[in-house]
Amino acid sequence: WSDPHVDNGDENPERGNWTSKREYILSTIGYAVGLGNIWRFPYLAYKNGGGAFLIPYFVMLVVTGIPLFFLESAFGQFCSQGPINTWRAVPLLQGVGIAMVMVTLIVSIYYNIIIAYSLYYMFASFQFPLPWSRCFSSVDRNCSDTPIVANWTEENITDPSTDMVSVSVQSPSEQYWDLVALQRSSGLDETGPIVWHLALCLLLSSILVSAALIRGIKSSGKVVYFTATFPYVVIIILLIRGVTLEGARDGIEFYIGSQSNLTKLTEAEVWKDAATQTFYSLSIGWGGVMTLASYNNFHNNVFKDSFVVTLTNAGTSVFAGFAIFSILGHMAHIYKMPVGQVVKEGFGLAFIAYPDALSKLPISPLWSILFFFMLLTVGLDSQFAGIEVISTCLLDAFPNVFKSKRALLNVTTCAILYLLGLPCVTQAGIYWVTLIDQFVASWVLLILVLLEIIGVCYIYGGNRFIKDIEMMLGHKSFTFWLWWRACWFFISPCIIVILIWSLMTFTPPHFGGVQFPVWGLALGWCMVVFILFWIPVVALYKLMRTKGNPWKRLKSLCSPSEEWHPYLDVHRGQRYSEERCRHRKKHTNRPEVNVDVITSSWL
Repeated sequence: WSDPHVDNGDENPERGNWTSKREYILSTIGYAVGLGNIWRFPYLAYKNGGGAFLIPYFVMLVVTGIPLFFLESAFGQFCSQGPINTWRAVPLLQGVGIAMVMVTLIVSIYYNIIIAYSLYYMFASFQFPLPWSRCFSSVDRNCSDTPIVANWTEENITDPSTDMVSVSVQSPSEQYWDLVALQRSSGLDETGPIVWHLALCLLLSSILVSAALIRGIKSSGKVVYFTATFPYVVIIILLIRGVTLEGARDGIEFYIGSQSNLTKLTEAEVWKDAATQTFYSLSIGWGGVMTLASYNNFHNNVFKDSFVVTLTNAGTSVFAGFAIFSILGHMAHIYKMPVGQVVKEGFGLAFIAYPDALSKLPISPLWSILFFFMLLTVGLDSQFAGIEVISTCLLDAFPNVFKSKRALLNVTTCAILYLLGLPCVTQAGIYWVTLIDQFVASWVLLILVLLEIIGVCYIYGGNRFIKDIEMMLGHKSFTFWLWWRACWFFISPCIIVILIWSLMTFTPPHFGGVQFPVWGLALGWCMVVFILFWIPVVALYKLMRTKGNPWKRLKSLCSPSEEWHPYLDVHRGQRYSEERCRHRKKHTNRPEVNVDVITSSWL
C-alpha cells in the first residue's frame, strides 16, 4: 500500500504532527521496548521451557498483540485525539479513557523511580573496583564474597514474586542494593527519612524528561534518535562480550537451548505467561499507543507501522535474553553453581544478579556503565510517552488554555510527578514501588483493554471501524479484513480468561521476604478502585445529563457524538457515496441538504 503523506511536515498545524515517520516509529518502539523486555522475558523463557516458550509467545503475539496494537494505533490516528477524546466514538465508555490516563499517571511515578535507580547505579559505576564487588565490613549484616550454595533454595529461584533471595548470608551486590542504594527499612510501616542520593537522581530524571519534552513531540522526536537506538548498541556490545566468556554457553543453553521442554506447552500457565508478557510489553491499554498515533498524518500507513513496532519489540525481548544469560552463565561458572541458581527477574536481575556478574569481568566499570545507561535510555523512552499521554489529554480538553503553554505544561507535569515520587525514595520507597507495580501495572490493564474491545468492536461497530481504517489507508479488501475481524471479535476478547486466571491466582505482593501490612494492601486496592471507578461514574454522569427515556439515553450514548470525526475538515467527507446516501435518507428528506455536512456530523 502506498503511504502518500510521509515526511511532508505538519498537515495539522494547530495540533502538530510528527516531523517525520521515523520519529514516530522510533518513539513507539522506545515506548513499547521497556524494562520488561530486559528483566522479565528472559526469566519467563527460562521458567517456561526455554526455546519451547517462543511458540506460545509468538502465537499470542499474532492473535492478541498485533491486532490490539493495530486497533489502538488506528483508533488514535483516525480522530487525532488522546485516549479520552477518542471515546467520543462511544460516549458511554469515556471513563475508560480517563482510567487509562490514571494508570499512566501512577505508573509514570513508578518509572521515574526506576530511572533514578539506574542513574544512581550508573554514577556509582565510575569507580574501580565497583562498590558492590566486595562486602562492607562497616555494616551489621552477614555478607560473603563467596556464595554459600546451601542457602540457595529452589523456592527462592522459581518464585516469580521473589525479588531478593531470603537467606541469612547476602552476596555483596545484594548488600549494596539493600543497605547502600535503598537503605531499605524493615517494612512499609517504617517510612524513615528520604534517601537523598535517590532524591537527587529523581530530580535529575525529572529534569531530563522535561527537557526532552519541552516542545512536545517536536523535541522528544529528536531525542529518540538516540534513546531508542542506543539500547540496541549496548545489547550487541554486551552480547559480544558475553559470548566470549567462560561459561557463556551454559547460560545460553539454559536460556533457550538444552532446557527447551515441549511438554510445557500442555500447561495452561505457560500460555497465560506468554499472553501476559505479550500484552504488557506492547504497553496496550495505557493510552500511550493512541497518543503517539494521534500525531500521525491522517493517511499514514498505520497497519505497516504496527507490524514494524510489534515485531521489533518481540525480537528485542529474545535478543536481550542472549546478552543477559551469556553473562549470567559466566557468573555461575565463577561461583561453580548451576545457572538456575543465579537467575532472577525484575529488580533482582537488574540491580543484584547482573551487576554482580558484571563485577566479575575485566574492566568491570565500563560494562556496568553501559548496562545502566541502557536501562536509563529504555526508561526515558517509556517515560516520554507517559508524560505525553497526560499533556496531550489536557491539550485536547483545553486547547485555548494550553496551546501556547506546552512547555510550561510539560515542566509542571514533571514537577508534580517528582513531588509524588518522593515517598518512593524514602527508606520504605521500594515497598511503594512494588505496591504500584503489583496493583496498577497488572491485571487492571486487562479490564481496560477488554472494555476497549467491547466498545470499539461491539458498540461502535467493528465494520464501521474497519471503514474508518479504509478511509485512512485508501485500501478496501473484504478478504484482507477477515483475519482482523476474527481477532477483534472472537480471539482477542478471550483475554477475559487471562483476567479471571490472574484474579484467581492473585497473591499479596511482598518484597525481599517482607510482607505488606493490611493497610498497605488496602491502599493497593484503593489505587485499583481509583482507576476503575471513573468508568461507572462517567457513564452515570452522562446518562443523567442526556435527555429522553432510559433506553433512548443509553442508545444515544452508545452512538458516536457529534465531535467524533477526523480532526481536519478535508478528511471528514471521505466516506463511500452509498453510506452518504443512506445517512441522508435517514436524517433528512430535503434533497438540497449538504451531504458533506451531514457526514461530518455523523462521523
